[in-house]
Amino acid sequence: MLRIKKLTVHYGPLRALKEISLEVKRGEVVALIGPNRAGKTTLLCTISGILETTEGRVFFQEEDITNLNPHKIVSRGIGHVPQGRHIFPTLSVLDNLMMGAYITRKSKGEIQGNLEWIYELFPILKERKEQRAGTLSGGEQQMLAIGRALMGGPKLLLLDEPSMGLAPRFTEEIFAAFKEMNRRGLTLFIVEQEIHLSLAISHRGYLLRNGRLIKGGPSSSLIESHEVKALCLGEDMSKYLVQRSGI
Repeated sequence: MLRIKKLTVHYGPLRALKEISLEVKRGEVVALIGPNRAGKTTLLCTISGILETTEGRVFFQEEDITNLNPHKIVSRGIGHVPQGRHIFPTLSVLDNLMMGAYITRKSKGEIQGNLEWIYELFPILKERKEQRAGTLSGGEQQMLAIGRALMGGPKLLLLDEPSMGLAPRFTEEIFAAFKEMNRRGLTLFIVEQEIHLSLAISHRGYLLRNGRLIKGGPSSSLIESHEVKALCLGEDMSKYLVQRSGI
């Protein structure tokens, strides 16, 4: 479904990604893991057209979508849930959701069907559909951001750090929803700081470090690799030091 070939991206003179090649097959959940500043967010933003490539190509369903405008990429069937959610805080929950369907040219029946599915995945959004989005909790806002992306009826959903800053209860609910989305046929490409959690629900994974792909393969074998164990140990130690310092 998604094929990236020798992708290189720069921020001015700074090279953020170096000759990245990977693929996401239809019906898969694929995890992209790596330390902070590895280039994970840069890769998602390049796929969705927010950033331009320096070299290399991005193919979606065999169509070359390299450097297309973001709204054209959305119309092709790629949804993107960005890091930080970026909801519209003064609009209602329902209005935020409807914004996700604005440029997709779906029929009223399709839009209503997508809305009902989102309410099934995240019942709290239906309960609070008239509430201003800015008054929701962090976990509820993340559900809203995901729901807004789903309103466009994507074939591939890009998710950037969906558990960041969330209480464990919300993280569990959201990842259970990801499994249900995939069960219904949606393909997912997830960037996630919770390495074990993302690899537990994914079919395959890739490890990115310093803008380069270091390792890839089935999630079950990737989690046992020396490189991923070292990354997990480093993150666990960082969390421990933060807790000890009282920050």
